[in-house]
Amino acid sequence: MPRPLGELEDAVMTRVWEWNRPVTVREVLEDLQQERSIAYTTVMTVLDNLHQKGWVRREAEGRAYRYEAVSTRAAYAAALMNEAWSRSDNPAAALVAFFGMMSPEQRAALRDAGRIVSIDVDPADDNSAASDNSPPRDNSSDNASAPGNPEAPDSPAAPRSDSGR
Repeated sequence: MPRPLGELEDAVMTRVWEWNRPVTVREVLEDLQQERSIAYTTVMTVLDNLHQKGWVRREAEGRAYRYEAVSTRAAYAAALMNEAWSRSDNPAAALVAFFGMMSPEQRAALRDAGRIVSIDVDPADDNSAASDNSPPRDNSSDNASAPGNPEAPDSPAAPRSDSGR
């Protein structure tokens, strides 16, 4: 499980995720400088750290690198939620409390997500998988390469946890 990103790591990753393309230190620096005073070497160090933690991959371009996200922000958020939920001594109560904190927009997104995954939990089965006795759904028109889809080709894994960093 990845550690939550620090404030500056999050600011850098937000740009990498939003731009959804390989980026240079200079591009990230110039955008960050619109909100704060920050040095080139600071941004370079943050991107290097994110690379070492597995959040970005990089490719040399001349004497510099271009950095690209390994995973999506949605996958990052899901990993954080899963980690928090798995640490609860009462997962059902944790979910109830979490749902109670949700805005109407978040509850609508949850309903949409539930329709997409068609969760039907059989309480008699501790390994609960979808079990609705209906024929298998044809997912060929779905976005098979959606981030986080374990069956998707080249689906990035969650960045590795590096507790020493």
